[in-house]
Amino acid sequence: MTGPRPAPVRPPLLRKGRRWLPAFALSLFAGSAYAAQDSAQDCRLALALALDVSGSVDPREYRLQLDGVATALQHPQVRGAFAAIPEAPVALAIYEWSGPAFQRLLVDWRLITGPEAVDAVAAQLRATGRQGGDPSTAIGAALLAGQALMQRAPRCWREVIDVSGDGKSNTGPDPRRIGPSLDRAGITVNGLVIGDASDRPDGLQAYFRAYVLQGPGAFIESAIGFESFEAAMVRKLLREMEVLAVSEVGKP
Repeated sequence: MTGPRPAPVRPPLLRKGRRWLPAFALSLFAGSAYAAQDSAQDCRLALALALDVSGSVDPREYRLQLDGVATALQHPQVRGAFAAIPEAPVALAIYEWSGPAFQRLLVDWRLITGPEAVDAVAAQLRATGRQGGDPSTAIGAALLAGQALMQRAPRCWREVIDVSGDGKSNTGPDPRRIGPSLDRAGITVNGLVIGDASDRPDGLQAYFRAYVLQGPGAFIESAIGFESFEAAMVRKLLREMEVLAVSEVGKP
């Protein structure tokens, strides 16, 4: 009989202890099991993409968003970034959110260990159709859902929730109140803000910086309309995985 699996080696100061979440948040994704939880591989990043599907996102924009994520994941540079440290892959999960009680898991935790894993996730997103949900915008509830999802993520050096959105929170818990528990759990929150195609998203960027972003090195990417969402997602993914690659320099 083999002994207990040793904990993966992590860069210093990238990881803090987990905390239990309220039962209602933990129940959001409790029905899915992470099949590779017992993998002996290290994981350098657990990345949860949280996509806004509130009432301000029309059917065309919904498709641009999901297909934009799929195409961004298959971008040659993004593929290269996933493969940059093969002994420590990235774990990816994707969910969508709107009102306080609507969060839908689209892609459960998956280790991106090669191009076939990227293509499988992309195909799954392109085959996903929209479900009816609460039209309101509850960013705080989306963050709680992401924190619950991280509770059963593979053990990684770093945990990041990426919140994409085209508006401010107008219902549910105040996003600022979620920040302290995310900080205690060592979770970083980045943002991808989507402005109206006729205007720049500067005001929404300021809101995300004040209410949503969390953790050292947290950042925002912006898209001018959903037509540029794919390009913004490529930039964001490359930036996140570049930081993780640099953190490897000097490891014993």
